[in-house]
Amino acid sequence: MSGHSKWSKIKRKKGSADAARGRLFSKLIKAITIAARHGGGDPSTNARLRTAVDEAKSNNMPWDNIERAMKRGTGEIDGQALEEVTYEAYGPGGVAILIEVVTDNRNRATSEIRHVLSRLNGTLGTSGSVAWQFTAQGVITVDAKKYDEDTIIAYALEGGATDVKTEDDVYYIITAPENFSKVKEILQTNKIDTLSGEVTKIAQNTVPLGDKDAEKVLKLYEALDNLDDVQHVYANFDISEEVMEKISTEAG
Repeated sequence: MSGHSKWSKIKRKKGSADAARGRLFSKLIKAITIAARHGGGDPSTNARLRTAVDEAKSNNMPWDNIERAMKRGTGEIDGQALEEVTYEAYGPGGVAILIEVVTDNRNRATSEIRHVLSRLNGTLGTSGSVAWQFTAQGVITVDAKKYDEDTIIAYALEGGATDVKTEDDVYYIITAPENFSKVKEILQTNKIDTLSGEVTKIAQNTVPLGDKDAEKVLKLYEALDNLDDVQHVYANFDISEEVMEKISTEAG
């Protein structure tokens, strides 16, 4: 399993009680604000905004917070001047890392990212050095224990999905970004509960890691993901279940 989906799996195992709720809400508010700014404040016609709102709802964000974030994005109410910045970096083992940021202070964001990278065996790359290794895709996950595989595949294909993979009792439905909302709506219409859904970046090739580099990369990934301005971290690492088990055993 590659970097982003591996990290998503780790976070699901850790559970919401382990999450910093305030930091999560801050990230979600920024995502909604930016989406509304670029595509308007109506989720029915702005797929990016609809995805951000759905994620906020799934994390129990109050509607008042969501509505205010949308209005800041459309300029109906005043708010911080936010900008999107993408950083490219390398981690232990030559892992390529893409860091997407939404910030009101680019200098602060750059300083924090440089500090984390230098502290945890990473280096900042030049523009274009790693971005080419990642492609945008929609990924929707469904509990494989609850639904028949043929049923999920049929609904996925109806919406234009490109692939359905099964791993660790989870279906991973892969879509082009433009078909993500359609596939998700078809699943919802047919009363299929989803575990998660997002338009993400998938690495074209992955770097397999041994236990030492894997542990270092996971620490770096978590530290970057925990920065307030960071919205998403993508990396092209691959960690086998055997290596993950060894890391877990040594840690615990």
